[in-house]
Amino acid sequence: MVEVTEDTDTKPIGLLIAAMGGEGGGVLRQWLVDAATAHGLAVQSTSIPGVAQRTGATTYYLEMQSDKGTAVAGSNTKPRPVMSLYPLAGNVDIMVASELIEAGRAMQNGFVTPNCTTLIASTHRVFAVSERTAMADGRFDGTRVVTAADSLAERAVLFDMEAMAHEHGSVINSVLLGAIAGTHRLPIPIEGFEAAIRDTGRSVEANLAAFRAGFAAVERGDLKALVPDSELKRPWRGDPPMVEQLQHRVRDEFPGPARTVLREGVNRLFEYQNLAYAERYLQRLMRIERAELEAEGHGELVRDVGQYLALWMSYEDVMRVAQAKLDPKRQARIRAEVGAKPGEPVRIREYLKPGLDEATALMPGWIARPVLAAADKAGWRERLNFGMTITSTAFWGHSLLRILSLLRFARPMGHRYQTEQKYIDEWIGHIAKAATLDLQLATEIAGCQRLLKGYGQTYQHGWQSFSQIMDVLVIPALNGDTAPGDAAVSIAGAREAALADPEGKALEAAIAPVTPVTPVAGKDLAAE
Repeated sequence: MVEVTEDTDTKPIGLLIAAMGGEGGGVLRQWLVDAATAHGLAVQSTSIPGVAQRTGATTYYLEMQSDKGTAVAGSNTKPRPVMSLYPLAGNVDIMVASELIEAGRAMQNGFVTPNCTTLIASTHRVFAVSERTAMADGRFDGTRVVTAADSLAERAVLFDMEAMAHEHGSVINSVLLGAIAGTHRLPIPIEGFEAAIRDTGRSVEANLAAFRAGFAAVERGDLKALVPDSELKRPWRGDPPMVEQLQHRVRDEFPGPARTVLREGVNRLFEYQNLAYAERYLQRLMRIERAELEAEGHGELVRDVGQYLALWMSYEDVMRVAQAKLDPKRQARIRAEVGAKPGEPVRIREYLKPGLDEATALMPGWIARPVLAAADKAGWRERLNFGMTITSTAFWGHSLLRILSLLRFARPMGHRYQTEQKYIDEWIGHIAKAATLDLQLATEIAGCQRLLKGYGQTYQHGWQSFSQIMDVLVIPALNGDTAPGDAAVSIAGAREAALADPEGKALEAAIAPVTPVTPVAGKDLAAE
C-alpha cells in the first residue's frame, strides 16, 4: 500500500477577484501569477467573463501552492499539486472586490466565510443598472455591506481604493495588489509584487506608487471609514457671502436635525435662481416648522420637507441643464475620468432633445397655455421635439449654453415657474394641515415629491401619479373622510407602487380599493 504524507503547508491558497471592465482585473491576475511563479509557487488561474452595463463583474480565480511537496513513501517523486478550476463556497482564502456591492455579491454567494476568508474591497460605488434606472433613489445602502463584512469575513480590509488610485495617477488594480500584499496572506515578499509590476513595463512608476500606498494603508491599519451613501459626497464649499444671513436664520430658527439639509437647500436655490428665491424656500419651511412644533415633533418633518422642497424648487428646465453642463466641477470630473493630462484638450459633446414643454417654459402663461392645449388636442405634444448635439468645449457651443444659463433671470416671468410655485404652495399647505392630524401622514405626503423629477415625458408621468395620489388619497384624509393612520399607510403604498412601475398599472391597483371621490381641479400643466 502506498502512503502519502499530507503537508498542510502545501494546501492551495484560493484567491477570487471580482473586477469590472476598465479596472485592470486581468492585469491584476497576471501580476499575481507572475509574482507567484517567480517565487516557486505552482499557480493555476481561470476567468469567467462578466456582463456589460454594470450587471456583474468579471471574476478571476487563482490557486497557488508551494512546490516543495512531500514525496510519496518509497519514492523520490513529489505529487503534482491538484488545484480547482472554480471557487467553492466556504473555501476561498482571499476575496478581492473592486467595488463595494461586488463585495456584497461575493458574500451573498457564500465566498466570504469567518473560518478562512480575508475580504479586500474598495468602498467606492459604481452604481448598477437597477440603481440608475430606479424612478426614485435606487441606491443600495453600502453600510449594510460593511456591517455584513465585519461579521462574515475572518478579516475585512475596506477603504476607498479608487480614490487612492486617482491620487497616484493609476488604476485601482495596483492599489488592490498592494492591499493583497499588505495582508501577508500570500507567501510572496513585497519585492516579488514590485518585480511583477516592473516586468509589465506599463505605467510602472504610477502603478508602483499606488501599490505602495495600498500596501502601507493595510500595514498601518490606516483605513478610511466608509461614508454612507446618504451622506454628502462633495467637500463643504462654505457659504456664499450673499447667503450668510440666511444661513444664520437656519441656525437660529430651525431645529438641529434639519440644519444640515437646509443649509444645502439654501445654497442650491441661491445658485439655481437668486437670494430672494432661497429666502422664499425658508419662508415656506417656517410654516412646516411651526406646524411640527405644535404637533410636538422634533425636526424630522421639516428636515424631510426641506430636502424635497429644495429639489422641487430647483426643477429641471433648459436653464438648469445648461448651468449643470457648464459646471467647472463636472468638466474637471470628465477630464479625470478620461485621464486627460494638464493642458491636454478634451472635447465634450452634449446630446440634447428639447421639446415643446421646454420651449414654452419661458413664455407668459397666456401664450403657453393655448399653445400646449392645441398641441395636446392634435397629439403633437410628445412629438414636437428635436435632437441636437452641442460641443460644450467649443466657442459656439459654450456660448450657447452660457446664454441659456443666463436666461434664468427671466424664469419667474415664465409659465412653468408660475405653475410650479402654485403647486408647491398647495403641497406645503397639505403637509402643514396633515401635521395637525398626524405627523406620519404629513411625512408620507411630503415623500410624494419623489415622483416628480426630470423633464418631458418622465416629468409628465410622475406628475400624473402625484396628482392621482393627491386627489384619491390625500384630499379625503385632510377632509376627515379617512383615518390619518390608515391614510398614511395607503399613501406610502401607493407612492412606492408608482415608483416601482412607470406605466402606472401598479398605482392603479394600489388605489383601486379606495372609494372613488370627486377629483379636485385638474393639475395638467397644459390646462392651467
